[in-house]
Amino acid sequence: MSDPLPRILFADQLGPHFDDGGPIVIPEVLSPLRRRVYHRQKAHLILSALRHRAQELGARAEVRRGESYREVLRGVAGSVVNPTSWGLRDLVTDIQRHATLDVLPSRGFVSSEEDFQHWAGTQKSRLLMENFYRHQRRNTRILMVPGDGDSPEGGAYNFDHDNRQPPPKKQETLGVPEPWFPVESEIDRDVRAYLDDLESRGEVTFSGDDGPRLFPATRQEALDALEHFVAHRLATFGPHEDAAMSGDWAMSHSLLSPALNLGLLHPREVIDRVEHAYRSGQVELASAEGFIRQVMGWRDWVWHLYWHLGREFVDRNHFGHSAELPAWWVGLQDTAVTSRCVSQVLEEVRTRGWTHHINRLMVLGSFALQRGFNPRALNDWFVDSFVDGTPWVMPANVIGMSQYADGGIVATKPYTSGGAYLNTMTNYCGSCAFKPTQRVGEQGCPMSAGYWNFLHHNQDALRGNHRMFKPLAGLKRLSDLDQVLDQEARRSEC
Repeated sequence: MSDPLPRILFADQLGPHFDDGGPIVIPEVLSPLRRRVYHRQKAHLILSALRHRAQELGARAEVRRGESYREVLRGVAGSVVNPTSWGLRDLVTDIQRHATLDVLPSRGFVSSEEDFQHWAGTQKSRLLMENFYRHQRRNTRILMVPGDGDSPEGGAYNFDHDNRQPPPKKQETLGVPEPWFPVESEIDRDVRAYLDDLESRGEVTFSGDDGPRLFPATRQEALDALEHFVAHRLATFGPHEDAAMSGDWAMSHSLLSPALNLGLLHPREVIDRVEHAYRSGQVELASAEGFIRQVMGWRDWVWHLYWHLGREFVDRNHFGHSAELPAWWVGLQDTAVTSRCVSQVLEEVRTRGWTHHINRLMVLGSFALQRGFNPRALNDWFVDSFVDGTPWVMPANVIGMSQYADGGIVATKPYTSGGAYLNTMTNYCGSCAFKPTQRVGEQGCPMSAGYWNFLHHNQDALRGNHRMFKPLAGLKRLSDLDQVLDQEARRSEC
């Protein structure tokens, strides 16, 4: 009997659901680090996870190190689970020209690509995430009333209205137990020395700070992080999931997205664990549903849209925005910014390579949209600067949701706001030099002025959107609009 052929595992395929028991080839290549400016902690996490997995597999694993994937994988015959990016799928096609490589269906999501395409074909108008999420719930029976047909738990599919509470007043933190954090190993020390050497010789350039590894790099660490979240933080996740606090970067968020995107956890096991916590009385339905919607709804949704909308989607630019990302933004120079919200969030990204979804959307994304940053450049920056940033995650989130650069395929309106929203849903404004209620003058809030400036300059592109009728009508009632426009045209500081 001939020896079994090897399975290629990429860096986002490191969990047991990608391993069918035979020999493994793990590529570790330099070209992504040379080609892009990764956050230092993102590079560290990826390499640590790859090397930990190789150590776990022992003699079953062959680590192939080199400059590029094409160099180290050329001629490998065996199998591979279909990768998660257009670039790696092109690579697989190239390998197949030189060797027999069996491409298995993609894994690591609740629904398959075929399932999504079938569902999309049944939709008579635009594709809506909420409809897809409900379809997922019915198909999986997650959070559905047992034995009661299509009835969702609690009589509704979505409890988002219960999960929009502002941060608690007179508190610096949410007051919940700290997240789970790993203990670094010898592998982490080797990775740190390796990256230090590459950087000192000028072979690669990183953004952000080095620091202790904060996210799981092994399957066991990921399971530990999941259990800690469910036991100590899930119960308080829902109510304040759309809030942000300057003294509490993690709040009740799970911090599981890096582990999910490395393939260390399967989303279905995470969902099942959270549903069990609800059914056993550990947590309220609103927190369980809100978290499950993020994993089974939004995460699956952006994955499928990545393929459904095609590789050109990332170049959409509905508003024709072309401003270069400022050097202070790219370099995560938070102290160069006066606006407390932007400075706070950039500091979180600089020190950890992570900030939660409201900061990404309503601070970074909103600021970028108001100032006309090139959406493709912004998308690439998000991929590179976040430990959970991947080519498939960011297009729907940045090009669609954050920048509305697709003209409304993903989101039903641009998600940008003035300072009033941030003053309600965060505690950033109280320590800011600007006032959220002021648009002009020395204390005029760049977010408030920027919001109206954005609406004015893009009103023709937004006029057909019924959700923008009231905001656009508000432009006519703005007594200081001319002052706002003049100020924003000359603004050099934010």
